[in-house]
Amino acid sequence: MFKKVIIAEDHEIRNLGVVNTLKELQIPQYVFVNYCDDGLKKIQNALDEGNPYQLLITDLGFDRDHREQHITSGQELIDKVRIIQPDLKIIVFSVEKKPKTIDELFKKHGINGYVSKGRNDAKELKSTIQKVYSGDLVIPQEIMNSIRNNPHEISEYDLALLGLLSKGWKQHEISQHFQTNGLNPNSRSAIEKRLNELRETLNAKNNIEMVVICKDIGIL
Repeated sequence: MFKKVIIAEDHEIRNLGVVNTLKELQIPQYVFVNYCDDGLKKIQNALDEGNPYQLLITDLGFDRDHREQHITSGQELIDKVRIIQPDLKIIVFSVEKKPKTIDELFKKHGINGYVSKGRNDAKELKSTIQKVYSGDLVIPQEIMNSIRNNPHEISEYDLALLGLLSKGWKQHEISQHFQTNGLNPNSRSAIEKRLNELRETLNAKNNIEMVVICKDIGIL
């Protein structure tokens, strides 16, 4: 099991569950930082001392306060850590729900595991730490399903259509707007047909539910 862990989290009350999890796993050395700048500095210092951290657990969002911060997000911290210690295991522990954002954490930022904060997060965090230690890549199943079902055939035209729909535009208004801006197809019947296809693809009962789904999966 990991022997030395660093946790970047700016809400102290959330740290209690993490502490209990680390104690259950009998991890002897761990430290919390409230700022990403401090986290990067500690990781660098540990490397310089020849006693590096083995695991970083980080949130994504960090509140701004009176202190000037150069690294303001978990994503930025991860990218900078990957430069100085490429082999450090990284788990993101966040309230983020959008599959597109979470997918990017694995593909673009190279994290090893993701845990969504919620009702059973302590149990999930413990399991994820154990799996990451064993060398596994841990992507939550519900995220895998959402990413897999995310319609890649969504076009720029569809995004424009969904964007106007999310703002409360009526179909005849969208039709007029598309005609004015040269977007095709722009007839009301064609727009209605495409909306029907999108609702079927996204398994939405109506346009309102479709807009909500699109926001949840990061399309809008």
